[in-house]
Amino acid sequence: MDPMMYGTGGGSGYFPLIIGLMVLSFVVQFYLKNVYGKWMNVRNSAGLTGAEVARRMLDDAGLQHVPVKMTPGELSDHYDPIKDEVYLSEANFRNPSVAGAAVAAHEVGHAIQDKISMPALVARGKLAVPLSIGSNLAPWMFLAGLLLSLGPLMWLGVILFGAALLFHLITLPVEFDASRRAMAYMKSNGLVAAGAETKGAQTVLTAAALTYVLAFAMALAQFLHFLNIARSSD
Repeated sequence: MDPMMYGTGGGSGYFPLIIGLMVLSFVVQFYLKNVYGKWMNVRNSAGLTGAEVARRMLDDAGLQHVPVKMTPGELSDHYDPIKDEVYLSEANFRNPSVAGAAVAAHEVGHAIQDKISMPALVARGKLAVPLSIGSNLAPWMFLAGLLLSLGPLMWLGVILFGAALLFHLITLPVEFDASRRAMAYMKSNGLVAAGAETKGAQTVLTAAALTYVLAFAMALAQFLHFLNIARSSD
């Protein structure tokens, strides 16, 4: 269900912003794929695959017990804090590219955050499941409250949208810190050469970070949109 379908006079002022952010998100996704594709075809100076970069970085961080596994899909790379495992997409797992090294190091950055119990990562982990359920229920609750003139139910939907916004906000420092750790490790260990390779790795990580920034901006715009509608309905 598209939550923007509930536009009313009270919240319509945010429609242009929401639509603009939707268009911008498509542009950023296109940019990320282009940047990733470009640096996926450039071999890193160390000649290490993403799997090898991840393994070396994990071992250096004292995380020898954390396995590096391959997962299907493109840019499906992630760290699973429950299983304590790093997953890399096939292309990044097998190829010794600049992009693969950057993505692998980024995911290991999350494993290191988990090791040191980074507060933002811990909070995100605890909120992930309940907020996922809440964000799926939020538009239905809001719509039901709006159609049935049930103010408390409508405001509960607004609160759930606000909780989703909080999750996106917490995600930002987690992702930025993982990228910072990735770049610091790659540069200090000569996994990417100074100059073009370093710039390429940073560009890939920055493009990926933009997707999280836009997700937060979209969540903020939607929250303000529904908040305005709820206020105008009181």
